[in-house]
Amino acid sequence: MDASILSADTVVALGYMLALGVSLAVILAIANRFLFVYEDPRIDEVDSALPHANCGACGEAGCRIFAEKLIAGEVQPGQCTVNAPANNLAIANFLGVDLGNQEKRVARLACAGGNHVAYNRAKYAGLHSCRGAAMVGGGGKTCTWGCLGMADCADVCEFGAISMDKNGLPVVDADKCTACGDCVDVCPKKLFELHPVSHQLWVACKNLHHGAEAEAECEVACNACERCVNDSPEGLITIRDNLATIDYSKNTLASRVSIQRCPTGAIVWLNRKGETEKGSKAKPVIRKKALPVSHA
Repeated sequence: MDASILSADTVVALGYMLALGVSLAVILAIANRFLFVYEDPRIDEVDSALPHANCGACGEAGCRIFAEKLIAGEVQPGQCTVNAPANNLAIANFLGVDLGNQEKRVARLACAGGNHVAYNRAKYAGLHSCRGAAMVGGGGKTCTWGCLGMADCADVCEFGAISMDKNGLPVVDADKCTACGDCVDVCPKKLFELHPVSHQLWVACKNLHHGAEAEAECEVACNACERCVNDSPEGLITIRDNLATIDYSKNTLASRVSIQRCPTGAIVWLNRKGETEKGSKAKPVIRKKALPVSHA
């Protein structure tokens, strides 16, 4: 008797469980039908041909998002300046679209004041970080706009594009730079900017003092002499707040002529590899060692 009752209860329980399972399966099937989000299988194909650097050079947050926008026709393969050209061409052929093109951008440093030409008013001995030093009176440099040389930018660069030279200045490897912008964000002096490689005329300074006052802080500072303004096509270079400023909307007018009479070499010409050329009238920098700390 007890066994038959137990057996009946078991059958009822199994029936309920079976009904519940069937009900849930039906609900899931309906949900799958109405909530299903289609993803184009080509996205995976395109994504696999991208570099997966997630550097942001294309203007998107990552390679996967860039792949999705390629499929949607919102961007062109050539906008990925980090990818191998052959891979971009393969993507264009796969999608049947134009390759397109986007000029490579690189990080540029608006300072040439290494420790052999820029003076220090105090010796900083705290946390070895530009951001840390900047919080203590702006750092020890006499030029309050200058690079502090503690390599925050090099440390944050995931692509190994920034190294420090013997004078404590960052050097950007244009071939490795992906224009991700991390150095721009981390620099407390806001000395880095991202520019197309065609912007070859460059002011390697941010010192806003005038004349002798600027040169007393750094031997290669812009002294607002206006020679570059007078030698350039009208409007290409102006002096703002005692600093030469380039209007890159007129970049097609730029040439080496603008740098030739700069007495300090603050305004320079950058070749496609990022190597710096100074004008013929720039005072040569002979000193190799760091300047002593000046308390004047």
